[in-house]
Amino acid sequence: MGTPAPWSVLLLAVLVGLCTSPVAQGKPNFIVILADDLGWGDLGANWAETKETPHLDELAAEGTRFVDFHSAASTCSPSRASLLTGRLGVRNGVTHNFAISSVGGLPLNETTLAEVLRAAGYSTAAIGKWHLGHHGHHHPIFRGFDYYFGIPYSHDMGCTDTPGYNVPPCPPCPQHSAATSPTNKDCYTDVALPLFENLTIIQQPVDLSSLVEQYMEAAARFIQQARDSSRPFFLYLALAHMHVPLQIAPPPDRGIYGAALREMDALVGHVKHLADSCGKGSTLLWFTGDNGPWMQKCELAGRLGPLLGAWQRAQGGSPAKQTTWEGGHRVPALAYWPGHVPAKRSSHAMLSTLDVFPTLVALAGATLPPNRRFDGMDVSPVLFGLSDVGHKVLLHPNSGAAGKDGAVEALRLAQYKAFYTTGGAKACDGSIGPEEHHRPPLIFNLDRDIQEQEPLDVASREYQAVLPAISRAYAQALEDIATDNTTVADYSKDPAAVPCCSTQHVACRCHAPTSHTASLDQHTDGRATRLCL
Repeated sequence: MGTPAPWSVLLLAVLVGLCTSPVAQGKPNFIVILADDLGWGDLGANWAETKETPHLDELAAEGTRFVDFHSAASTCSPSRASLLTGRLGVRNGVTHNFAISSVGGLPLNETTLAEVLRAAGYSTAAIGKWHLGHHGHHHPIFRGFDYYFGIPYSHDMGCTDTPGYNVPPCPPCPQHSAATSPTNKDCYTDVALPLFENLTIIQQPVDLSSLVEQYMEAAARFIQQARDSSRPFFLYLALAHMHVPLQIAPPPDRGIYGAALREMDALVGHVKHLADSCGKGSTLLWFTGDNGPWMQKCELAGRLGPLLGAWQRAQGGSPAKQTTWEGGHRVPALAYWPGHVPAKRSSHAMLSTLDVFPTLVALAGATLPPNRRFDGMDVSPVLFGLSDVGHKVLLHPNSGAAGKDGAVEALRLAQYKAFYTTGGAKACDGSIGPEEHHRPPLIFNLDRDIQEQEPLDVASREYQAVLPAISRAYAQALEDIATDNTTVADYSKDPAAVPCCSTQHVACRCHAPTSHTASLDQHTDGRATRLCL
């Protein structure tokens, strides 16, 4: 099962010891774990060549594995916004990523899953990456979460003193003088990466080497406080893994990516043990990813498995993150809930992260927010093994590689995948696939061509038979969106919105000691005194 990290054995003992109160009766607890930039082939349960995920493979064996599961978008902010609202970016307004200086975020008139569950009596926490706005009331504390601990955006969007592995590498934060321009234009040197607890920056720059341990400790504290209050809980754990930079000390016999993958796997294993020790069968654990691997990171990118996007590769560019190819949005997904979700089962139902919102709302006995339409649906019959029927139609929005951000120009209809626009993201070799528009669309039969290598011949009987159904489904979807209550996110920027605990110090350096015996209530955000270094 792999050797745990040195800190993890002691930490697990502490975590198990915390679970001493009676389990809240009635409503189930929910833990949603969202990995970052994880490839479909990064799970051994999906791809036999992967050997670094024994705990995730155990989770699959003791629960249900979803082989046709999709992120709602192929890049960070839109994917996360859709998971927490059950709505695509063309409805909720989040169509591309927010910046460190973004004034806005997920529009405030969009209702989050946390807001619905908190109103239904749940304790709620977000731990990890947010990336849905951090300025003003876009911060997670104001979006339905009682507690927040994490980094407000991707952990490559700020410098650190131990920058870890990246391609190309980024320099550490400057210590005593103004930042110099890095060779890599994607590196941040002016502002250090912040770590928040509730509304307080407790560390800037964050120590990435201790992040896993800090996330686990925060999760344990939150769960124990929820149990002490006899309330069910919702924990949204958005991991830094497997996004670069990878902060890991790789053993000699294992590569950097493999070592980081094993560390993520161990973390998930600890969360599972924590959930079980708090009352086996009382908690639904749902593990998935925000999008496919970031292939321009070369050896630090995840594994696509069979999702090669061969047609796009022949044109140039990557068929993974930021694209509408299967490698961009088909992600690993596992559900574990002893006594409710069948073990040793693989489901071929076409599902999506969009389904998390309506499914958990239904299981909590709550109701969906009114006056809007949802792209997700309650898939609890699939979770419980009573059905293997998911979406008949699933929309895949543009996510940065080609076309207007957020526009829907690819869709699934049963086993058929149609592209009205194609394009490749930046690949390891630096190539970018050209944007191409297709009228009539390219259509692939994924049942026999999961590699998306050879589109159907437009003159073939199969193409002519399925095209009318695809055209109708596409037109109906666009009409449904056009007549819905939709919102538009504010993507304006202001340097004043950049999280900075001390403008008097280089790269906003500061550090605040915290007392974790204090309440995790959102109103205690001011309890940590900032000490600027």
